[in-house]
Amino acid sequence: MNTASAYKEKMKELSVISLICSCFYPETRNKLAPDLEDMEVKPINKRASGQAFEVILKPLSPLSDVAHSLPSPPKRDISLDDIEKKLEAAEERRKFQESQVLRTLQEKREHERDVLLKAMEENSNFSRMAEEKLQLKMEQNKENRQALLAAMIERLQEKERHAAVVRRNKELRE
Repeated sequence: MNTASAYKEKMKELSVISLICSCFYPETRNKLAPDLEDMEVKPINKRASGQAFEVILKPLSPLSDVAHSLPSPPKRDISLDDIEKKLEAAEERRKFQESQVLRTLQEKREHERDVLLKAMEENSNFSRMAEEKLQLKMEQNKENRQALLAAMIERLQEKERHAAVVRRNKELRE
């Protein structure tokens, strides 16, 4: 029970601190530390990490409930006109925020449309360029085939001329 009494002593020290603070802030004296009579400290079995306590707070009595209650803010007389002005201001803020959101959404939609148009244009350009390259390659292949064919015909004609010369020479020898 020695540790429980030590804990109570520490709580008394806290109440002394709250008493000193109450000299500077008298309205908060009751709020800083609970009364020691409203609390019961029970030691729990020792643990490897040290002492353990259970602090039981007793329910507040009706008299202490009044002492611990927070003071209500001073009441102001608010007229119907003030309330209507506040409601109108809140409605204007809501409309302004709504217009900001709509403007942002519209800007995003326009940006997305621009991005989509640009992507479509780039796709079209890419397709056109690919088609042009294919046409150019096909024309080059056609020209290459024609050149190859012309070269083969030229060689055949040369062989034909050579054969004709060989035939003439053979005839002349005979």
